[in-house]
Amino acid sequence: MRLFGRFAVVGCLLVAAGAAHADESKFLQSLQGSFAGKGTVKVDTDAPTLSVSCTFKSNATSTSLSLNGTCRGLVLVTRDISADLKSSGAKYTGTYIGSRTGPAQLTGSRSGNAINLIIHWAKVINGERSAKLTVEKTGGGMRLTVVDRDPKTGKGVVTSRIDLLRT
Repeated sequence: MRLFGRFAVVGCLLVAAGAAHADESKFLQSLQGSFAGKGTVKVDTDAPTLSVSCTFKSNATSTSLSLNGTCRGLVLVTRDISADLKSSGAKYTGTYIGSRTGPAQLTGSRSGNAINLIIHWAKVINGERSAKLTVEKTGGGMRLTVVDRDPKTGKGVVTSRIDLLRT
């Protein structure tokens, strides 16, 4: 009977792991496509807000998501942005490119319709080497939000929020 109990537990774990993988695959693939939208960006936590227009192309597999885009502000400011994520269950790791300090590492997990990530900057930004990035699936697209900590107050400040719609 003990042997059967062990097989039952292992079987349940394998079924649960397969279901989690299927859920993650479906979620990731729902973010695939072309997107365009607008948002705001702050160079520093105390800098003025700059309005931006962005376009993104998203590619997904059952275990990865790749976001590649360009944001434009004013007439002369253009920045290429990308994030490459790999999932293992609901846990995510990857790389973010778009910061003036160089490539940053991403780690986090999914909760509901959002992938909540910690950005590990290549160099100190706003007095720290980390910030929060949320990739959130919305009704007709996705929202990308970066929150940095204000070095003066210790409070979170939204330094980037881009609302994208499927095109």
